[in-house]
Amino acid sequence: MSTPPVRRPDARARLRTLTNDITTLILDRGLLPGDPMPTEQELMAELGVGRNSLREAVKVLQALGIVDTRHGFGMFVAKENLNALQESLAFRGQLSLRHHGHEANELVDVRQALETGLIGLAIQSVTKEHLQALEQVVTEMEAHAERDETFVEQDKAFHRILFEPLENQLLTNLLGVFWDVYRTIYDAVDTDTEITQPAKTAQDHRDILDAVRSRDVGTARSLISEHFNGIRALLAKRASE
Repeated sequence: MSTPPVRRPDARARLRTLTNDITTLILDRGLLPGDPMPTEQELMAELGVGRNSLREAVKVLQALGIVDTRHGFGMFVAKENLNALQESLAFRGQLSLRHHGHEANELVDVRQALETGLIGLAIQSVTKEHLQALEQVVTEMEAHAERDETFVEQDKAFHRILFEPLENQLLTNLLGVFWDVYRTIYDAVDTDTEITQPAKTAQDHRDILDAVRSRDVGTARSLISEHFNGIRALLAKRASE
């Protein structure tokens, strides 16, 4: 049985150089997310490479969320997309659960740092409309909790709306990535409602909303920080097992 050829270091270097050349071309031409890129033939001629090399480089850039290819339409500069980051972090977090959960705990640390660090700015800019939207989400959480049901979508919506006043799309997307990764880890650890405690979780969100409504930054920051104690306890329990 034959083994696949091992990629030589010089081949990897050429691929890295070619991907850099393509991203430099995008920047030099001032292309924006969603803009069409030169055709495959044009890129081959301009960069002096063959079709196979170009396609390999494009696959790498697709995986990184830089280039988007659409069959029958061509290549485009990818719109803002953090899917690759999300998939990588989710994989690392779940993989770590098979060992000591170190990476999973690090991911929780990052999400906690982002939310506690930015809640003050969010409170400064929160509007009546945001508060109304948060109230509706928390009310839905409480209704689910009364039926001893979890409320994944409402939880995600709460944290998204909470930081919408900052009007930072990259931040919104990044927080969404960390929320999805966090949720993946949480579900992998335990989904038993006796452990996840929907009623307590709903109350935690109600308390955070009350602090935001009162523009009490200190209390809001403390409550959000404590909000992560549950997942840390679950990870510690998983590690001990």
